[in-house]
Amino acid sequence: MWYGRRMPTLELPSGTVAYEDRGDGPPVVLLPAGAHTIRDYDALRELLSGLRTIAIDWPAHGDSPPSRTPASAMAFADVAEQAVERLAPDGAVVVGNSIGGFAAARLALRRPELVRALVPIDSGGFLAPSPRVRAFCALMGRPGFLRRIYPAFSARYMRARTDTDRAARERAVATTRDPAGLAAVAGLWASFASPEHDLRAQATAIAAPTLALWGRRDPVIPAKVGRVLADAIPGARLALFDTGHAPQVSDPAGVAAALVPFLEQALR
Repeated sequence: MWYGRRMPTLELPSGTVAYEDRGDGPPVVLLPAGAHTIRDYDALRELLSGLRTIAIDWPAHGDSPPSRTPASAMAFADVAEQAVERLAPDGAVVVGNSIGGFAAARLALRRPELVRALVPIDSGGFLAPSPRVRAFCALMGRPGFLRRIYPAFSARYMRARTDTDRAARERAVATTRDPAGLAAVAGLWASFASPEHDLRAQATAIAAPTLALWGRRDPVIPAKVGRVLADAIPGARLALFDTGHAPQVSDPAGVAAALVPFLEQALR
């Protein structure tokens, strides 16, 4: 499943991933949501001049081939850890949307020397796994169900208003139409209700400067979860946007306006 640009690949212990490295300056690693690709960050990257941005496609997403191991939130977090260690061994700002936010936060806990600052966007890992959430995750972990529901589900969480929103949604649906992508996304959902995906009790140990970015209209991981995250991580701040699940796609200028001053302070 490719989108017109062949990217370099990185051989990791967990498998092969495609990535795109642009610019110079302090590194900023960008991790997409599940089913989504690094193209979600294109508009935001144009606004981060003076920084080196490194975007990574998850296994079986975008230009990355399937992993050698079953997909899960924890497996993707391992991918992120190994990739940051290789591409930014002296540390990076780590930005992550949804599963990317979970992977970034877990990296800040496990390898704090690799995370100069943390920017979770509508992040996983901080939503209480209620019986309703567990049941939904179990359903989404069934490939047949996931494939049928994803067009409507993605329309609901994207809250698309622009052509950029619609293109991101189309790419996400395309991921679930590919057998390897479908298996990976189903594996992620099946893992979201696991105890290992719940970082709430550990969040107080995150020492990296943290700015949480959240869409007010996100129906999947609502803004109240962003407040839980910001309250749990010492010194964290929360910025809200009038968007759905992917503010960096829907409002890149607004996200940059909040993000750039934070980065300037965190990278001094």
